[in-house]
Amino acid sequence: MANLKEIRTRITSVKTTRQVTSAMKMVSAAKLKKAQDAILQIRPYAGKLSELLSLISSNLEDMDESVYTVRRVPEKVLIVVVSSNRGLCGGFNSYVSKSAILLAKNTYSKQLKAGKLDFIAIGKQAEKILRSYNLQPVAEYNHLFDNLTFDTVSAVSMELMSEFVKGKYDRIELVYNKFINAASQEQVSEQFLPVLPAVSEINQSTNQNYIYEPSLEYIIEELIPRSLKIQFYKALLDSHAAEHGARMTAMHKATDNASELINELTLNFNKARQAAITNAILEVTNGAEALNG
Repeated sequence: MANLKEIRTRITSVKTTRQVTSAMKMVSAAKLKKAQDAILQIRPYAGKLSELLSLISSNLEDMDESVYTVRRVPEKVLIVVVSSNRGLCGGFNSYVSKSAILLAKNTYSKQLKAGKLDFIAIGKQAEKILRSYNLQPVAEYNHLFDNLTFDTVSAVSMELMSEFVKGKYDRIELVYNKFINAASQEQVSEQFLPVLPAVSEINQSTNQNYIYEPSLEYIIEELIPRSLKIQFYKALLDSHAAEHGARMTAMHKATDNASELINELTLNFNKARQAAITNAILEVTNGAEALNG
């Protein structure tokens, strides 16, 4: 009977876990809808703005005409890793953190060995994983996901732009999860600064037909900061939506696994109870035969 009690206790425990994972799945599904709408709405605007910026930048005779397009030898590099503040979302955080680490070891190995490669963590999970690899982030902005608005994100992006303009960093990279759908995310590494011009010859030839008012330089200085803020904001919205999608998928799988485990434990419980009843009947039968004998 002790065995039956243990199985019954375990079934109760797994059912409680299934209730928790099912509730978390529904919460993530509700949050995913809002986050998905936000990223899908901003993508066309951000894409068109980035395209326009690249076209205009490619028409600059001298890349040093703008402080945001100047190219320097990447002696000091900054990698910004975007993760989440909470876990229970599958490999969401580990994948993006490992992508940042691989970028550091493969592309910026010289800077890493020379101690001229810095990390900034947006999300507590990336901060933990980076520290586990003895990579200490120089700053963390975990509070951004508490109030994910354009104004709060713009303050951080302006700080990054300022550090690039001052020459503290020669290149800034963004590493984050791009939202594909609820079941899949893509790890993306993209250059934030300096701004990369369009490399297409078609785009460059087409760009020469534009007439700029009031001037190309004025438009560049107004457009680049705005585009960079939008780009940074889009990266966080992508990661935010991908996080809820990953957590919803993970909780869905956990709920299904709990249901399978409950069925298996119930089957074992029924077998153990049947065995106990059979043993009891045998004991009674043997006792009766002993008395009759």
